[in-house]
Amino acid sequence: MTVVAAIAAAVHLVVATRYGWFPDEFYFVICGRHPAWGYVDQPPLVPLLARVAEALPGGSLLTLRLFAIAAHVGCIVSAALLTAELGGRRLAQIIAAAAVASSPAFVGLSAFFGPTVTDQLIWVAVLALVARALRRDTAPSWLLAGAAAGIGLENKHTAAVLIAGIAAGLVMFRRETLRTPRPWLAAGLTLLLATPNLWWLATHGWPNLRFAQMIAEHSRNTLGSLLQLPLLTVVVAGPLLVVLWAFGIRWLISPAQREHRWMLVVVAVALIAFTSASGRPYYAAPVFAVLFAAGAVRVESARRARLQLDETRESGWPPLRWTATLAVSFVGAVLLCLPVLPISTAQALRTINPWLASTYGWPQFTEQVVAAASPLPADVPIFAGYYTEAGALTILGPAADLRHPVYSAHNNYALWGPPTGRVDTVLCVGDFPRSYLLDFWSQVTPLATVVADDGKHTWETDRTIYLCQQPRGTWAQMWPSLSHFH
Repeated sequence: MTVVAAIAAAVHLVVATRYGWFPDEFYFVICGRHPAWGYVDQPPLVPLLARVAEALPGGSLLTLRLFAIAAHVGCIVSAALLTAELGGRRLAQIIAAAAVASSPAFVGLSAFFGPTVTDQLIWVAVLALVARALRRDTAPSWLLAGAAAGIGLENKHTAAVLIAGIAAGLVMFRRETLRTPRPWLAAGLTLLLATPNLWWLATHGWPNLRFAQMIAEHSRNTLGSLLQLPLLTVVVAGPLLVVLWAFGIRWLISPAQREHRWMLVVVAVALIAFTSASGRPYYAAPVFAVLFAAGAVRVESARRARLQLDETRESGWPPLRWTATLAVSFVGAVLLCLPVLPISTAQALRTINPWLASTYGWPQFTEQVVAAASPLPADVPIFAGYYTEAGALTILGPAADLRHPVYSAHNNYALWGPPTGRVDTVLCVGDFPRSYLLDFWSQVTPLATVVADDGKHTWETDRTIYLCQQPRGTWAQMWPSLSHFH
């Protein structure tokens, strides 16, 4: 397990900043500069971590990515610990850890800092801690699991699906445990830790529900059919590891493993919940650590039986076929999900991994906006269509000598309120149709078009930079119509 975690961490570190910022990372840093108990699109934990990363000596993109790498290593270690709770010894722990380290969903989402990679850690860690609490049945072990689940709710609201799955699994297969006070104490601690964000959401009109609806609508349009989501989940979680999943399912449904079958309920609840809500396919990926762990235990058990090993002897390293499968999966995941290939190659693969293709071109975008804004007075604001553009200009702008204030009305930028400065002359940049801007300003003049560096297509390629004048109202009057959430 240690070797697997070290290899994964080393590979991530070598290429951590090879391309550049993922656009959401700008936003997390900006949110961290506006500390609160919640945001329209996320709980407070990730912005808090971004604030810490920025405050560290040499705070930069690298410090953010170090948090992501640490979370990925935590997933690997937690998978091994979960395997141990299922009775797996060294071989099983190595296989489960290597499966997580080579799964495209775990590898790809740890390439960037954000709530999804920390959510993966929360899911796998909570599953391991609940398994340990069931085995030990002590108050401290249950409280630790409850604390981890509560932290998960302050990280990403999808942790509620994990909690619901665990509850359903315990009701179905470990009901005797619920007759004791210890799991209820854990549930109380979870609720207590989640209270600050729940209070913020309640006092702000539950914006997370509107945001979740927007994601569902976007995902439905993108996928075309909810029936595609389970298939996409299999793809992103690791197609070469399907056999290991099958072994895990077979092991969990065997009569001898009824005490662990609650984990299979968690898997089913996650898949059903995210499918019915048109969630993104990688949301359910962390539960596959359960199948990795259970499958690894079955592989180890079969090997020990075949070699006729007694309890005092270990079964060695993974068999050649498993070593080859895991190695091929790891190499494939690294090539597709981490910034190791030339940018031109990543450009060609953008239909497979659009997230990686969005991590370059931001300095060039910022420089072009600065060039368009430089002839204007310093008090002329820049209004960006999305938080990605506003974040890039705010984070990268100072190095490009940007003198203008930057605003947006996208997601939590909308809650931070309308600007107090001038509205008679505004530089607008983003995916704005000119007809849309004419609803707010009478005169909309195209100044420039964002071009890609060396012909490489980026998220901002072909965006038009507009000079908007003669407003149809004040910022405060126009702000509700300018605000949007998705």
